[in-house]
Amino acid sequence: MSEDRIENKSRRSFVGAAAVAGIGVAALAPGLKLIEVAGAAQRAPGEPASSAVRWGMLIDTSKCASGCDACVKACALENGINETVTDARQGSQWIRKIDLKDPKTGQEHSLPMLCQHCEHPPCVDVCPTGASMKRADGIVLVDRHICIGCRYCMMACPYKARSLVHMPLTEQNPLVPRGQGCVEACTFCVHRVDRGQQPACVEACPEKAMLFGNLNDPNSEIAQRIAKEKTTQVRADLKLNLGVRYQGI
Repeated sequence: MSEDRIENKSRRSFVGAAAVAGIGVAALAPGLKLIEVAGAAQRAPGEPASSAVRWGMLIDTSKCASGCDACVKACALENGINETVTDARQGSQWIRKIDLKDPKTGQEHSLPMLCQHCEHPPCVDVCPTGASMKRADGIVLVDRHICIGCRYCMMACPYKARSLVHMPLTEQNPLVPRGQGCVEACTFCVHRVDRGQQPACVEACPEKAMLFGNLNDPNSEIAQRIAKEKTTQVRADLKLNLGVRYQGI
């Protein structure tokens, strides 16, 4: 067996074990606290994701300030997105802030846009290798070891939530494997969620505008908020049943 194959096999074994077991030394931003997801239990090592859970996020746009990008910075720090590109259009961006303006009322909103973790993800449908996949608990991921960088998924995504890594990477979080030539997107910080923690963006939001939890649990805060408040799915007409909902737009 060649050295490259041995190295790749070892890397896959390590990454797979870490992802399942949720072990490791994830770097945290200074000042960030680890807070358990309300009502979410840490998955035991080897325990598969369960369809009894569907992870989702509710974003209250009335609390989201246009000049604040704390969620974007926390995402980059947590997931090792630190490469510099000469063309900003080629930069990796798992979460971005966008500004909306209602042409009729003039009302403006600023909101985070990320992978919407569709129940019926078009990215999974078009992927020729199976690299794009959806876990039983609703989290949509990319397996970088079988991603060939064809970018079909990027074209299929209605939310422009995916990007391609254009250059070699350094200083990565060992729990968040990334690689040149692979497509990537928000993972809901799956490595943290599997340990019973919140995604980094949720934890970093100074206005507590982002709420993460189990959509399938009627007693969870997110399920109760969605049941009581008017919320929006972006491009609901596509009937993708999104895991990310917005309040206030």
